[in-house]
Amino acid sequence: MPPALAVLRAALRRTHSRPDPSAPPPPTRLTTTRTTDPDHLAAYRRLCGFPAGHATLPLPYPHVLAFPLSMRLMTGRDFPLPLLGLVHTSIEIDQYKPIRSTEELHLSVRTTALTPHRRGTEATLLTEAASADGELLWQSRSTYLARHKTRPTSTASAPRTEPESAPEPESTPAPAPGENWQLPAGLGRRYASVSGDRNPIHLHALTARPFGFPRAIAHGMWTAARCLAERERGETRTPTHTHAPTHTRIEFKAPVPLPTTVTYSTPTPHTFELRSPQGKLHLTGATGPTDAPP
Repeated sequence: MPPALAVLRAALRRTHSRPDPSAPPPPTRLTTTRTTDPDHLAAYRRLCGFPAGHATLPLPYPHVLAFPLSMRLMTGRDFPLPLLGLVHTSIEIDQYKPIRSTEELHLSVRTTALTPHRRGTEATLLTEAASADGELLWQSRSTYLARHKTRPTSTASAPRTEPESAPEPESTPAPAPGENWQLPAGLGRRYASVSGDRNPIHLHALTARPFGFPRAIAHGMWTAARCLAERERGETRTPTHTHAPTHTRIEFKAPVPLPTTVTYSTPTPHTFELRSPQGKLHLTGATGPTDAPP
């Protein structure tokens, strides 16, 4: 069975009542061991704009290596949100050491939290990549939003919901000058073939419309990777570039419909953003130092 049909079949087998954000996260933790395939890594680098020939993995690449685990987790019977139409709203990445492209990685994925959101319920997935001897090299926390009607609550009793995690536009100061990128209509299908993320909202307008999107939208992780690739190119040209542990946070503010033009800019040396030609904010990111592994 083609992978997209397998995902669709698994998702449709599951039925859900309205998610309960006050419920505890399921205890399931999935693990696997992976070694990078050089051809797959090269295809990922080309599509996302990372320089070829580096001996270490691009910052977001362990997310792709672990994505089959994430899919198994999110299609499992105990995962509290429906897979179809799930929207990636943010990711935080801590990299403690550069990861060699030949290194064997021990990967794990689990759900750590359910959170109320004004448009539905968010789940937080923790992904970890460790060396063969168990040293934590990399971890990420991704939030995924299942959109559904929410019960009105008073402001006094409502749990705090971070507005920046919502996949919608935000009013911000005038954008910094930047670089324009042309995104083709088939970008979602191309990234799906590399990442394994075949969510229908990314593949075609016909499959996106049932989930409220008039056109297919770009994968959040492609937009994140493309921005990080641009930063990597700039950092490798900087004499002070080091491999110190880093923390990166990226928030997906509004969907990127395909095809389109977007503008990448760096308002400060440690922040970046992606906007539409009209100035709508699609993505914000920030990088900085991180603490030692937990």
